[in-house]
Amino acid sequence: MEGQLPLTGGCNCGKVRYELQAQPYVVAACHCVNCRKQSGAAYSVNLVMATKAVAITGDLAQYEDHGEDSGQPVVREFCGTCGSPIRSVMQANPKIVAIKAGTLDDPNPFPPTVHTWTCSAVSWANIPADALAFDKGPPAK
Repeated sequence: MEGQLPLTGGCNCGKVRYELQAQPYVVAACHCVNCRKQSGAAYSVNLVMATKAVAITGDLAQYEDHGEDSGQPVVREFCGTCGSPIRSVMQANPKIVAIKAGTLDDPNPFPPTVHTWTCSAVSWANIPADALAFDKGPPAK
């Protein structure tokens, strides 16, 4: 799970671009209802990164999502022109962000290795038998 640094990506219309100056801590597929609705897919695949390793150019619109189990909101950031989801900032831990893997210029090196909120996964989602999976979020350290 490594790509050539910097990792680059952006939105569908090209008005938002980003560079990632570090490899992700983990690539996680989140099956919670809010991530499913936000992604428009069975689950959202996210590169969990250090906030300081992410540089974004272009204007991001925001939606403050209050459906987080921690009680803290998740700020979902997206291109205000084309609507592509780009980043989620968990207010419970603002030192990390989730970059939407599908927005990478080359997402191939980044399959999800962890699946979270499998308790709300759709019945047809394929969660590999050998994947690290959590019924809800991973346990806090």
